[in-house]
Amino acid sequence: MDLAGLIPTFGSIAFTIVAFVIALSVIVAIHEYGHYIVGRWTGIKADVFSVGFGPVVYSKTDRHGTAWQIAALPFGGFVKFRGDENAASAKDPDAMVGLTPEERRATMHGAPLWARTLTVLAGPVFNFVLSFLIFAALLMARGVASDPITIEDLRSLPGPEQGLEPGDVMLSINGTPVPPTEEFSELRETLTPQETSIYRVLRDDVEIEVSGPWLFPPHVGSVTPGSAAEAALLEEEDVIVAVDGDAIFDFEQLRDKIRGSNGDSVSLTVWRDGELGEFIMEPRRTDLPLADGSFETHFIIGVSPGMAFEPATETPTIGEAMSYGANQIVFITKSSISGLYHMIAGKISTCNISGPIGIAETSGQAASQGWISFIWFIAVLSTAVGMLNLFPIPVLDGGHLVFYFWEAVTGRPPSDQALKFLMAGGLTVMLGLMVFAVTNDLFCP
Repeated sequence: MDLAGLIPTFGSIAFTIVAFVIALSVIVAIHEYGHYIVGRWTGIKADVFSVGFGPVVYSKTDRHGTAWQIAALPFGGFVKFRGDENAASAKDPDAMVGLTPEERRATMHGAPLWARTLTVLAGPVFNFVLSFLIFAALLMARGVASDPITIEDLRSLPGPEQGLEPGDVMLSINGTPVPPTEEFSELRETLTPQETSIYRVLRDDVEIEVSGPWLFPPHVGSVTPGSAAEAALLEEEDVIVAVDGDAIFDFEQLRDKIRGSNGDSVSLTVWRDGELGEFIMEPRRTDLPLADGSFETHFIIGVSPGMAFEPATETPTIGEAMSYGANQIVFITKSSISGLYHMIAGKISTCNISGPIGIAETSGQAASQGWISFIWFIAVLSTAVGMLNLFPIPVLDGGHLVFYFWEAVTGRPPSDQALKFLMAGGLTVMLGLMVFAVTNDLFCP
């Protein structure tokens, strides 16, 4: 056996594990901190705040009496409130015996219903807040296209001579006026692809016409982590000039050929740094969410397009960034819930559910593409964790909220015996889902 040849594999696995641990630790720490801080604000004391499980590696008790600890197994975390028997906040009957009214009020199980509800709800809410802040901050850092559309930089592309220049203000393309920036995404539908296109631009306060490449070339703007394109080592800024020997100049031509492949291997001729190379890959069957909540099933390779030029950007307003952050959370949540419904109804593949192995692989792939991709992944995963925790399953936050709703309606909480039975059932459901997801990770294509 060539042990030296295994070093890159071991390095890749270690990188994936580190990326997964970092992503999970950040998300869980924020989630649990939400429980902790709102519990403290509402008068519920926490005995332990732990990042990780198992043997304690480090612990320090603060002035509020909470032991802040790091445990040996960094795959999660928990807050143990006063009166809890375990990390799932089951009541410890022995710990509740002999408490004064003031001491009982400081426990999770003796606090008023409103305090318990806010404390439990805070975990998922903090996950959504984390996602919201990341999405908004990334938009602020990246900027939005200026209005009117102005060329910041030109892509390096093969084909027709580039007559455009940085600083040109776009007026029309092949005779079609360029709309305002907020409507620019609709321009693609009104244009007829032409390999050599005519652009009317404003340059140095003078309107001129120049020729250049098609506005939407088969340019790789980004590569999806875990995709066939990433596995085949395609990179951002690559330009795909042929599929199975057939020349293309429009990204839609690439999309049509990949979708028409039926999953068979395709050979892509790729232009990179002035040289041509061949890349072989198998498009993967994927269920893609639509704006209306439904899904379309297509074969894809996992690349997103880029235009023939990089538009100039400007810093968005705080309102625009906040709106963008909120819209991303709504889209991810709606798509996830719709996906679960369509899987249960048998309309899309159950392979769309990933378990810890799949999530770890994606985290490593996202991290390998740079810190922006990795932080974006954390925001997406944080939204998913917040949503999952609101499911009405005992042992999850949503299950506790259902119990509190029952208490609000009936005037009394479920009995301790009923809670133990329901919590055991919820744990069984979650373990079953975990086994199912891991099976997907191991056997789904």
